[in-house]
Amino acid sequence: MRRLFFIFQGNKKYIKIMKKIMFCGGGSAGHVIPNIAVIEQLKDEYSISYAGTDAIEKNICYANGVEFYEFGAVKLVRGKILQNLSIPFKLIKSIKDAGKILDKVKPDLLFCKGGYVCIPPAFAANKRGIPVITHESDLSVGLANKLIAKKCEKILTAFPSAAEKFKNGVYTGTPMRARLFNRNRNEALQTFELENRPTLIVFGGGSGSKIINENLRKIVFGLCNSINVLHVCGKGNKIETNIQGYKQIEFAEDMGLVYACADAAVARCGSNSANELIALKIPALFIPLENSRSRGDQVKNAEYFLNIGLCRVLREKQLTPQTLKENILRLLNDGKLKTALAASTVKCGNDCIIREIKAVLRREF
Repeated sequence: MRRLFFIFQGNKKYIKIMKKIMFCGGGSAGHVIPNIAVIEQLKDEYSISYAGTDAIEKNICYANGVEFYEFGAVKLVRGKILQNLSIPFKLIKSIKDAGKILDKVKPDLLFCKGGYVCIPPAFAANKRGIPVITHESDLSVGLANKLIAKKCEKILTAFPSAAEKFKNGVYTGTPMRARLFNRNRNEALQTFELENRPTLIVFGGGSGSKIINENLRKIVFGLCNSINVLHVCGKGNKIETNIQGYKQIEFAEDMGLVYACADAAVARCGSNSANELIALKIPALFIPLENSRSRGDQVKNAEYFLNIGLCRVLREKQLTPQTLKENILRLLNDGKLKTALAASTVKCGNDCIIREIKAVLRREF
């Protein structure tokens, strides 16, 4: 049943039905946290639920008080042909299981955030006449969104050119949590026990980056003669050190505080973090992920932002302690980049995304 709530006007009481939105996406924080950003702005107006697998999305939903429904999903393993032979059979079962969840919850709309976890719910929702919206984070469209595109009312995108690839594409920008913005720098520095001086933040995704960690640690002593380095190094990757001004944390529960410290950043170029850094006007050196398990999306993201003058880029094959140090020093003194970021129109996409969600709900209800 739909949630009901009461509105009082004078001595009269009215009943209003809350429409239901189900979100899906998972496998990595990059497919979940953007959903949470949108949920936080919709939860008082709509009945919210989430469909996902027994992975990071489950823990994040529980931590944020989001009603969660679990099903199994199957993932394509790039370069592993034998492991992928059973995908069609597993996918059929996964679609059926997702359909059972939809039959139970009866949402008015399904919102997907890309990735393999979205495929079964999107197929099941389309079969039941439930409108589907998906969001594509990257400049190059992911396989999951390619597969579900025809099932969707709209395909929202983080990059303008990505929207042009679909008849129903709409450029909205990237969803971002409100708590990333307008944070207090002094409070953030105190939280991480850092002195009030220029601060470089370094992070390599949810699990950290071994190659970035190793190269940074070979130069961090020299860097910390003049700046702080706040290093989000990934779970289990901290090392023993007494370097003054070098602070390691395995994982940031509150990236808003990390960003508030930052005068500059070194990071991978996943779409979410890249757009966040640019929206926050933080000069960034991107080192995009390049390996056989990646479709090259981070490289394309980095090239896009580099071509419009909003970042610096160091390719992984060129990464050494010396090149990293040289690029960090240039980044810290890049006045042209700071000017370009100040004029940038890249911003949080929540309002545009919510406008598109409400437009579909108004038509369908």
